[in-house]
Parts: sequence; structure tokens; C-alpha cells
Amino acid sequence: MRALVRAVGTAMLDFALPPRCPSCGATTGQPHSFCLQCWSELDFLTDPCCARCGIPFPYPQAAEAECGACLSEAPDYDRLRAAVAYGTVARQVVLKLKYGGRPGVAQILALFMAQHVAVMDHGAILMPVPLHRWRIWKRGYNQSALLATALAKRTRRGVALDLLRRSRATPSLRGLGRSERARAVRGAFMVRDGDKRFVEGQSFILIDDVYTSGATANACARALKRAGAKHVGILCWARVVASDHH
Repeated sequence: MRALVRAVGTAMLDFALPPRCPSCGATTGQPHSFCLQCWSELDFLTDPCCARCGIPFPYPQAAEAECGACLSEAPDYDRLRAAVAYGTVARQVVLKLKYGGRPGVAQILALFMAQHVAVMDHGAILMPVPLHRWRIWKRGYNQSALLATALAKRTRRGVALDLLRRSRATPSLRGLGRSERARAVRGAFMVRDGDKRFVEGQSFILIDDVYTSGATANACARALKRAGAKHVGILCWARVVASDHH
């Protein structure tokens, strides 16, 4: 009887509030899914790709092959993966998550990001890229923390929400060049002395929404490795696909 009541209740709720595409808002056939048009515009990232930064290769390579950019200047993180390439649909979803008051979108993005967790460090703890407290106060939440929490539940991984901290507010990186971005976030992240014992010898997967130049990811990885982290991976919903971006 309980199952019947629950099923009827779910059907009524779906009728009143049908599932919608997280990008364009069109009604979809099932929850946590994109409409056909938006789905067709998403560029899902898979192998072959750089073993370090995940940039797609145009043709098959050896399993641990790295791109020219990583070989010439290795990033501070050990491995990066993203669910999709940054584009119109990927951007629309991120904007709704960050600025549109739609925290539930994190559950949908985590669904697509979860498959990459399995191929990264199996003992790694999930960790969101931190926001400064003033930005959290203004926005109401940290979208990366929502993604990390949803991923932890879906993949049954451990999650550490506040080991890594943003020690100072940083300006918006939008419109800045690669070197300017790096300067803006230099020294902006830290692990408190009392928390370093939880970091030493541990592996982490940093969770973020978008990877652009790598300035934030590298700054976070440096802070964790200074605190004694063994391995730092990066996992995000979308990444800019360009050979000159880390």
C-alpha cells in the first residue's frame, strides 16, 4: 500500500511539475535529463585524451601520453577530467547553477561527472574548490560543494568540504588572460596547520564547475601538496578545449 501511495504521489507531482531540461527548460521524458536538442549540442569528452590535463587528442595515443603543453610545463595537479567541452549548453547549465538559484542542477551534472571518478585515484577523497565566505553569503551556496556532495553520494566516496580554504577574496577571473588569472589567485588557498594531518599522504579529487585556464586548479593543487597531499586530481563539469589552456 505504501508503495502504491508513493507511486501515485510521484505521478501526481510529475504531472504538476514535469521534469525539464536543465539548459533550455523544455519538458523532458524523465528527470535529470536534457532535451534532445540540448543533448545533441553537448560535446562529451572521452579517450583519447592527454593523460594529465584531459585535452582531447585527434587520434589514438598511448594510454599515458601527454599533450605538448603538459610536457613543456606540467601543471601542479596530477590528472584532470571533465564531462563535457565548454560550449553554449554547458555554459547555460553552469549559469543556472551559479547565478540562477537552481542548486538542484548539481544533481544532474554529478550524474555525468560520476563516470570519471571511477577512472581516477580509487582512494581519493572528493573536495570542492572553495569560495570566499563573502561570495557564499552573496550567492547562498558554493556550487562546487553541491557538486562534490552529490558526487560523494552517487559514487560512495568520502568528501571533505572545508579542509581547503580560500584565505582571501579574489576578483572575478572573467576576461583576464592566463598570466593575469594566475596572479589573481596566487596564495589565495590554504590548509590550516591544524588540518594538515588530515591531508598528509592523502589523495584528493578537486571538484569544480568549469576549467578555463587552470589558474584556480593549479593554485588549489599547490596548496594541497604543500600541506602534504600525495596526489591531486581535478574533475569538473566542463572544460575549455584549447591547446593553450591548462
